[in-house]
Amino acid sequence: MDNQSLGMFSLKGKVIVVTGGTGILGTSFVIAIIEAKGTVVILGRNEQLCKDHVSRIIEMGGEASYVIADVLDEVALSIAKDKVLHQYGRIDGLVNAAGGNVPEAVVMPDADVFKLNMQGMKDAINLNLWGTLMPIQVFGPEIAKSGSGSIINISSVSAKRPLTRVLGYSMGKAAIDCYTKWFAVEMANRFGDAIRINSIMPGFFLTEQNKNLLTNMDGSLTERGSKIIDHTPFRRFGNPSELNGALVWLLSDASKFVTGMDIGVDGGFTINSGV
Repeated sequence: MDNQSLGMFSLKGKVIVVTGGTGILGTSFVIAIIEAKGTVVILGRNEQLCKDHVSRIIEMGGEASYVIADVLDEVALSIAKDKVLHQYGRIDGLVNAAGGNVPEAVVMPDADVFKLNMQGMKDAINLNLWGTLMPIQVFGPEIAKSGSGSIINISSVSAKRPLTRVLGYSMGKAAIDCYTKWFAVEMANRFGDAIRINSIMPGFFLTEQNKNLLTNMDGSLTERGSKIIDHTPFRRFGNPSELNGALVWLLSDASKFVTGMDIGVDGGFTINSGV
């Protein structure tokens, strides 16, 4: 690949806000942006954790800062946006990495499916859907002003192939898929190609939310984990860094003509018929 082509993937000069940037996948996203020469703003709730992450990035030679906000708190998000603008004067991208499963929204095999924990279901949908939509509402107008803005949402294979147990999480991610496509068209109609929105669909990665469902205390696979590996043609879980290529591509000008797409990084899980 020539130097001109490599330059298309550079994030130099771009300021990218990453919600949930201290989680397992979020941390990998942040590192990928730094390696692509972008500037990262981590948005999270735990100030000490955010501060530690930013310190490590600066030690790596990257440029980063953090703002404290809950993705479900519109007022806090607005204050965070103002802080970012005060420091950098622009916002070029947003990665909505905040989200995940909620224990109360898990439906165990022996549970009565007509007595679901409705509050747990609502909490899971709120976190995954509204926790994605609200940051876009707040940061989106500024990203559009950049002239080459990009928003990335995080989908899930469970939005495409319904999985047992994780009902609330699956419904939230399925709603994100609908929202991403709908909003991509609306933004194109209103802003042209000045702002794009796409999603990444991870397969199975061991995170804080799912590791107890997929592995035992000794690291061996649970029955559920074994079934997932058996249905994944690559016969393994993903490594968080394997999402980074899709992330940088979607944030960079290399994907300038891409919007409303859901990019799968799942080791073949969703296309495998099992036969």
